Amino acid sequence: MEISLLGPLDAESAGARILPTAAKQRQLLALLALHANRGVPVSMLMEEIREDDPPRSASTTLRTYILQLRRLISSSLGDRSGIVAKEILVYQHGGYQLRMLPGTVDAQEYDRIAARGQAAFDAGDDERAVAAFRRALDLWQGPAADVRAGTFLEMERVRLEESRLGILERRIDVELSMGRHSGLLPELAARASSPGRARASSSWRAWTRPWSGAPGSTPRCSATG
Repeated sequence: MEISLLGPLDAESAGARILPTAAKQRQLLALLALHANRGVPVSMLMEEIREDDPPRSASTTLRTYILQLRRLISSSLGDRSGIVAKEILVYQHGGYQLRMLPGTVDAQEYDRIAARGQAAFDAGDDERAVAAFRRALDLWQGPAADVRAGTFLEMERVRLEESRLGILERRIDVELSMGRHSGLLPELAARASSPGRARASSSWRAWTRPWSGAPGSTPRCSATG
């Protein structure tokens, strides 16, 4: 099974799409996938989906959604008994755990590769750092966990978006320090002129200003008649 969270939510198993149609089921799947291979307490899952429902109702709703997710997994695997699905979406120690193979949840793969890039950066290996940062950023297809979100899913979404912007800034800063100015110019100019799309450090803005065409900037070259 593979789950994509760095953009529109998507899930596939054995070549079949198993994405739930109901908004709250998608919400639940996204939260479980973001914590793949770690137990998520029932109380946390209930809080995520219950809104104004009383606790007893939220508990029943959660069990129903878990059952429906397991049925989707079973159907994709041809597992009529449902035994395999229960081994993938497991209940233990007062919570649920979605068991996934390494590299099958893009958000976790992003975290892993970004950490590798940070380690290379800390070790002074700029080439490896930039390569890892680029690979991590290439996993993104849009806003993180692009589904309806409650408290906990929103916290994860904010964390991922902040991480993405931080890695982007670090990658560009490192490439600038390596002298790759001309190759970065189109990207830097676009970001410096569109602050809502991503943060742009003052050093980027200062470097791109002579080429940006902004009021008061110095043109790259001029023609005289």
